[in-house]
Amino acid sequence: MYCASSFGSNPGFLKGAQKLGTLLGERGITLVYGGAQVGLMGAVADAVLATGGQVIGVIPESMIQHEVAHTGLHDLRIVGSMHERKAMMAELSDAFLALPGGYGTMDETFEILTWAQLGLHHKPCVLCNLDGYYDALLSYLDSMVDSGLVRPAHRALALDAPDPAAAIAALEKAVSTMESGPTKWDQPVR
Repeated sequence: MYCASSFGSNPGFLKGAQKLGTLLGERGITLVYGGAQVGLMGAVADAVLATGGQVIGVIPESMIQHEVAHTGLHDLRIVGSMHERKAMMAELSDAFLALPGGYGTMDETFEILTWAQLGLHHKPCVLCNLDGYYDALLSYLDSMVDSGLVRPAHRALALDAPDPAAAIAALEKAVSTMESGPTKWDQPVR
C-alpha cells in the first residue's frame, strides 16, 4: 500500500482509506505499508486493525525519531533507509495498491511499475482513483503510449479502480490471473 502521510484537502480521501482498510481486514488480506501512524497511511492501518486484520509496517529508523511510527502494530519492521523500505515492502507484498498521495507515493508506485516493466516482478499494481485523483496521471500515461514511449502492454501494468471495493476486486482478479508479461527488452517500442 502506498499513500499519503497526510490527509489531504478532500474528505473523500480519508473515507476511502478507512473503507479500504476495513475491506482488507474483512477479507483477511494482510496490509503491508510504510509503518506510519499519520495521514492516510495511519487511517488504513487503523481500519485494518479495527477488524482484527494483520498489518506489517516497514519504516526507516530516521522516521521513528520523528515519532511517526505506528505504535499499535504487532509487526513493525525497522530498516536503515527508504531504499531498504521499498525493497522490503516489495518483497513482502503479493500486489500493490496506491491511494492518493504526493511525491513519496508517486516514487514508490512508479518504481514498482518500472520493476514490473523490466520483468523484476509480476505483481499487479492498482491506482485507487478516489474522486478522480489519478485522472490526470492516467491521461498522461495514455499520452506516453500515444507518443510511442511506453508500450500498451506496459501501460496496462497500471490498473485503475474508482473506489476501494473495485480496487480490491481488481487486485484479486489480477493476482489470480497474473502471468509473466512482456518486459521492456522484448522488442522496441514503435
